[in-house]
Amino acid sequence: MNETYQVGETVTGIYKTGKYIGEITDIKQDRYVIKIKAVLKHPKQGDLHNPNQVDVPLFHERRALSEREKTNVPKAYVKPFEGEVPEYKASLKKALHEEMAHLEDESTEWSKMALNNLKRLEKDYFD
Repeated sequence: MNETYQVGETVTGIYKTGKYIGEITDIKQDRYVIKIKAVLKHPKQGDLHNPNQVDVPLFHERRALSEREKTNVPKAYVKPFEGEVPEYKASLKKALHEEMAHLEDESTEWSKMALNNLKRLEKDYFD
C-alpha cells in the first residue's frame, strides 16, 4: 500500500543506506523532496555494489546528510513519522555510535575499515 504525503508533513526516508527524519518540501512524480531534521541510521561505509568487501576500487566514506539538506527520496522509501523529532546533532551522534558499536562486534577486514571511516567522520562531525 502506497501512502500519499503532503508538503509540510514529517516523515522518515531512506537515502542510500542512511535513514532520516525530515519534512516534505516538494512532491515529484516518483519522489518526495525531504529536508533533513534528524538521523535515524548512519549510512553504511564501503562499496554499495560489493557489500562487506574490502578488495574494491574505492572503499567509500559516506557522510550522513546534513541538517536542513534536501534530498530526493523514492516514494516507496518514505514512511510516516510520529513522535518528537530529536535534535539533529544528538541524533547524528546516536546513529553514528550505534553503527560503530555494531562494527566493533564484528572482526572482519571490512568492519575494521568501515569503523576507521566512522572514527574519521566522528572527528569531523563533532570537533
